[in-house]
Order: sequence, then structure tokens, then C-alpha cells
Amino acid sequence: QVQLVQSGGGLVQPGGSLRLSCAASGFTLDDYAIGWFRQAPGKEREGLSCITTDDRRYYVDSVKGRFTISRDNAKNTVYLQLNSLKPEDTAVYYCATASSCTYYTWSRPVEFGTWGQGRQVTVAS
Repeated sequence: QVQLVQSGGGLVQPGGSLRLSCAASGFTLDDYAIGWFRQAPGKEREGLSCITTDDRRYYVDSVKGRFTISRDNAKNTVYLQLNSLKPEDTAVYYCATASSCTYYTWSRPVEFGTWGQGRQVTVAS
């Protein structure tokens, strides 16, 4: 069965850090670009970052310098490190696969196929 299994997330205070993991099951993750998205209540799904098969990275401006995407092909896993978290980062976070990420397409959910189940990140004191 082809799926992405997410882990990590939870409750953290403002300024804190979390790491989200996205592990592939049933396929090889390094054949795909992987994107991270989030969705807050009442808002549209927002593209945060994408990493290509050759390790090019894209970030939305609001997370540049705070979030870092990486991949460990040996573990068939992609990570999103979240630092300097703010209350407005509170959302459900998703990973997803795409055939590629480009400057024009990486943040568009429609470009992505298989999605993880989502993990809640709550930033509150």
C-alpha cells in the first residue's frame, strides 16, 4: 500500500521547536519531490516548502529562516524542522508527493498526489 505516514507535532510554546517526519511506505521517496503544507481552521491549505529529488529547496517567505526541509533517503523519510515557532504557525501540517517542484508550481496543492494523514502543531503559552 502506497502511503505517507507522518509523525511529530504537538503543543509547543512560542519560540520553541518541533520536527515533523514524513515516512514513505510502499514506494521509494527519493523518486519524488516532497512538499509540506499546512491548513489552519477556516483557511486554505498553504504551501510551506518543497524539496526536489536533487535537493533543491523552496520556502514560502513566512517560514524562511525558521523552517528547514530535508530528506534522508536511507530512511525513506523527509523532515520539516520548525524553529522559532509563533502562534500563527498553529495548523495541521501535511506532507505530499509530487513528480517535481518548480518555482511556479511547488506551492500548489493540486500538483501533489499522495498525502500524509496530517499532524497538529499548536503554538501556545
